[in-house]
Amino acid sequence: MGVEDVSHAALAGPPAHGHGSAGPGGTGAGAGAGARLIGAVTLPGVRRSVGAARNFVRDAADGLPAVDDLVLVVSELVANAITHTASGLAGGQVTVVLTAGGGLVRLEVADDGAGGDRPHVRDSAPRVRDEAETGRGMRIVAALSARWGFRADGPRTVVWAEFPAPGPAARGRTGSGA
Repeated sequence: MGVEDVSHAALAGPPAHGHGSAGPGGTGAGAGAGARLIGAVTLPGVRRSVGAARNFVRDAADGLPAVDDLVLVVSELVANAITHTASGLAGGQVTVVLTAGGGLVRLEVADDGAGGDRPHVRDSAPRVRDEAETGRGMRIVAALSARWGFRADGPRTVVWAEFPAPGPAARGRTGSGA
């Protein structure tokens, strides 16, 4: 699947599984139909790509109030893709897509699949010492985004998160004090 395919999927309507204000399986309009593509990038499935994804989102979402949250969430999602899916294997890739529409910015991260496993928020904090520093990524995504979810794309998984974004008129306002 190329950037064009992921970009098309990003603009293609409601997700299969969602969490957040619309509840699990939510079908809010999101940044689907009528959304505009802000940018997309495909990166190799290696650790240094986490930083590259952060830089891409920081640059592409420059000026949006949610930019810091977008940067943190893309970091978590790309790290998860590289750690927990085939994206982290030799030749693996991760695709990051940003779209905007309907008062939302949607971040999507497509991985190479995890043999049917899907992203989820862990029920409780890790109990094993070796896991003490892991297992919190999707909690961060859930806390910072208005909604999040995923959809299967063949063997791949596309994880998405939506963030409120003011319309162009609101972004252009300045405090004139008049």
